[in-house]
Amino acid sequence: MEKKNYESEVLQQYIGSLRKHIQKEYTINPKHFRDDIKLGLRNSDGTGVTVGVSQVGSVRGYTVEDGVRLPAPGRLYYRGIELNEIVEAHRQANTFGFEEVAYLLLMGYLPTQKELDHFNEIMNQAKNLPNGFTEDMIMKSPSRNIMNKLARSVLSLYSYDDNPDDTSIQNMLLQSVKLIGAFPSIVANAYSVKRHYFDGGSLHIHRPEKNLSTAENFLRMIRPDTNYTEEEAHLLDMMLMVHAEHGGGNNSTFVCRALSSSGTDTYSAIAGAVGSLKGPLHGGANAKVMEMFRYIKANVNPKDDGSIKDYLSKLLSGEAGDGSGKLYGLGHAVYTISDPRAVLLKKYAQHIAELKGYDEDFRLLQKVEELGIPMIQERHNSDTPMCANVDMYSGLVYTMLGIPEDVFTPLFASARIVGWCANRIEEVVSGRRIMRPAYRAVITKVPYLPVEERKTHFMDD
Repeated sequence: MEKKNYESEVLQQYIGSLRKHIQKEYTINPKHFRDDIKLGLRNSDGTGVTVGVSQVGSVRGYTVEDGVRLPAPGRLYYRGIELNEIVEAHRQANTFGFEEVAYLLLMGYLPTQKELDHFNEIMNQAKNLPNGFTEDMIMKSPSRNIMNKLARSVLSLYSYDDNPDDTSIQNMLLQSVKLIGAFPSIVANAYSVKRHYFDGGSLHIHRPEKNLSTAENFLRMIRPDTNYTEEEAHLLDMMLMVHAEHGGGNNSTFVCRALSSSGTDTYSAIAGAVGSLKGPLHGGANAKVMEMFRYIKANVNPKDDGSIKDYLSKLLSGEAGDGSGKLYGLGHAVYTISDPRAVLLKKYAQHIAELKGYDEDFRLLQKVEELGIPMIQERHNSDTPMCANVDMYSGLVYTMLGIPEDVFTPLFASARIVGWCANRIEEVVSGRRIMRPAYRAVITKVPYLPVEERKTHFMDD
């Protein structure tokens, strides 16, 4: 142990002495980034570079006339059906819709009741993880980060599959349905283990019940007493529906498609997508909104617009909050006038906010949206319409449901797994070509020097 620590200290000192040199070697002069280089795979107007076509999901936030982008109310389509229609139909019928959405996105059409029952039967079997999986893969090597544990668990499921590398449509569909069923159980168990080993809480592992929806089972498994209300379950079900898919251009779905284009197995492709979503610039946005909201609550009078605007100005100037100069939850790369997902959350979360005593918080978030958007537009000298995105409200909705902050992104993944799988299958079937982007090398030719002629880059002492 002493030798290991000594080696670690020596390595740290060595790397530390090279820090400035390494920083220089990895920093590229901005002059090399020409206009034809699409940093972040973005066009100059902020839209994504088109690299393919898809029939899975469609995100629409503007129209184009004579080459000019015109703002429009946001629309999100799953296999051509508007998300709003699906959600409203299930709200009116008081039914759970996530399972139907999963079937629609994977199979391409709305199921009959018999087809949906068969689909649910396969998912229900997968909700009960393989024998010994929780003990061997989750409990024996607990992680402080549930997304890390989720990615490792997905990769390990490869070992439980008798035919993991088969990329036939039938096998990929079967793997997908099983993964959709398994994700919430992995997340719930990983959270319980993390809570026990790292937070000092009691260890509660609850088995899923066959006759419950994904939303009901998740609330049941994550709560020590297994209790939840029907309204809570329906609200979570809606959250799962709105997060199930968002086109092929978001970072995690693109990662999944890029990996799939290489011919790799389903588990590797999905684990890669989980790793992408783990990044704070992607899946962690709702947690950043909640962090910002805590700063706002502690420093404003919620009934005084002037007080709110003054603090938002400090946030935008980088003088408050995390110093980023951002108002998290406002603005979107595609949506302009509205984000349909945020519209649904605001509509259906209001009542439960009142029931649970979060009505003031809900109103304050709406004030941040109302006052923050024109302030951002003014700072950027822009009159292009902006809207609150889904992350503006999703964190508070999860909080109202009693879901811990470190479960926000894993729960997001438990919904988005549907879109990942559908996009993976489409890429394997229709992509037919490995993705291979190009980077322009800007290195200068230098001669190879014999070792005795080389100069040192660190202090000898």
